[in-house]
Amino acid sequence: MTTKEPALVQPSGAFVTLEKQNQLRGCIGNLSTSRELYRTVQEMAVAAATQDRRFSPVTAEELSELTIEISVLSPLEYVRAPSNVRVGRDGLYVSSGPYSGVLLPQVATEQRWSREEFLDQVCLKAGLAQDAWRQGAILYRFEAQVFSESK
Repeated sequence: MTTKEPALVQPSGAFVTLEKQNQLRGCIGNLSTSRELYRTVQEMAVAAATQDRRFSPVTAEELSELTIEISVLSPLEYVRAPSNVRVGRDGLYVSSGPYSGVLLPQVATEQRWSREEFLDQVCLKAGLAQDAWRQGAILYRFEAQVFSESK
């Protein structure tokens, strides 16, 4: 498949989230890429269905029960001060040594987390200490344009 839609042929990172009965069923993405957005979304959709290690692969019988959410990401921006992180606008990427983790902006909103809880949770997801963001872990923020099927 190819497309000439300008926004779809621009390189962009994206995440694809699959839900079944309002429960997470798979989520995989790529923060940045040189590939066209439409190709990134295709690849991440397949990966979310088949490669998310938290879940068994999606079966053909489940397909009609799944809802799909696509998050198109802005470029990563280094967070100079954690006070600059805004819940509801920002997603977070944290790294320290071999550990890294990502949380999409909508996760903090859905969980009703404060800024500090959001920072703690992205560190925990990365396998770091909860307060690693206070101890020198590197933080990046990004925004996401989210598209989803109506539920």
